[in-house]
Amino acid sequence: MNETNLMQLVRLRASQLGVTLYRNNTGKMQTKDGRWVTFGLCVGGSDLIGWYKGRFTAIEVKMPGKKPTPEQAHFIDMVNKAGGIGAVITDPAQLEKIFVDTV
Repeated sequence: MNETNLMQLVRLRASQLGVTLYRNNTGKMQTKDGRWVTFGLCVGGSDLIGWYKGRFTAIEVKMPGKKPTPEQAHFIDMVNKAGGIGAVITDPAQLEKIFVDTV
């Protein structure tokens, strides 16, 4: 399994739990004419963003043994401090604890 497959499983399980999540690709690319285009929410923005029961939600998906970058960890921390739901997960089953235990 790769991270793309894991993310698909996470999105499927999240939808079963009533969580709305969208893929947030973040990065830069150069156009054919040499211009740089930046895309995504922000540097460190989570892989999946959305909401659960009216609360902003950010999920960073990592393969087991992988860690978030400092920017990703900071983004998750800021989401939680602002009253949202933010987490780094390595397995779709972790969603159960995050969202079943949440208001």
